[in-house]
Amino acid sequence: MNDLSQFAVTQRWPPQDATRIQLYSFPTPNGLKVSIALKEMNIPFEAHRVALSDADVRSPQFLSLSPNNKIPAIIDPNGPDGSPLALWESGAILLYLAEKSGRLAGTSATEKAHITQWIMWQMGGLGPMLGQLGYFTKFAGSDVEDPRPQAHFANEGRRLLTVLSKALGNHDWIVGDFSIADIAIVPWLNALTFYGTRDLVGWPEFPNLQSYCDRFMARAGVQAGLDVPPRDV
Repeated sequence: MNDLSQFAVTQRWPPQDATRIQLYSFPTPNGLKVSIALKEMNIPFEAHRVALSDADVRSPQFLSLSPNNKIPAIIDPNGPDGSPLALWESGAILLYLAEKSGRLAGTSATEKAHITQWIMWQMGGLGPMLGQLGYFTKFAGSDVEDPRPQAHFANEGRRLLTVLSKALGNHDWIVGDFSIADIAIVPWLNALTFYGTRDLVGWPEFPNLQSYCDRFMARAGVQAGLDVPPRDV
């Protein structure tokens, strides 16, 4: 049996089946990337709910696994070098899982490079910009009287959606067939509804992006990965 006792995080969130990938997460856009990918790739895993409160994400046990105190993080008991592998950062986890499973990473070197490109775009641009817009609209930043922060992130969000809309065109998926690039991108597009920021970024101007989200949400693997681990307990 796989022994994960070397990882302090298992003291707080003990595995029930240590032969499976252990996912430590919460159903935010970044967390959903990994739960959806695991479901789409049919990789057995066990999900542990790590709430976004300091009591969880800043606990010594979680920090021992994810020193950046952000979800998601995983432990793969069957790592590539014959020993368990701990990994954090959602984009890195997507790339790792795709390599491990041989799925959703493209069928040619060119596709693989372009898929990686779009994951980097989401990680460095779309996610941070839409997240900051959400902060200045729905969360504590909404109390800031200066309108410039919200306007800045709204304008940058609209610019990024324009980039995505033009690249997607009338294609079903951003690179070839459905891939981890789509898994990285769409949860953040859906977050616009949660944040109440669709109008701020001009969402009605991008009908192909709405169709893109609808196709994504219609997938059985996507549906199976939503609310994993459960938001409410």
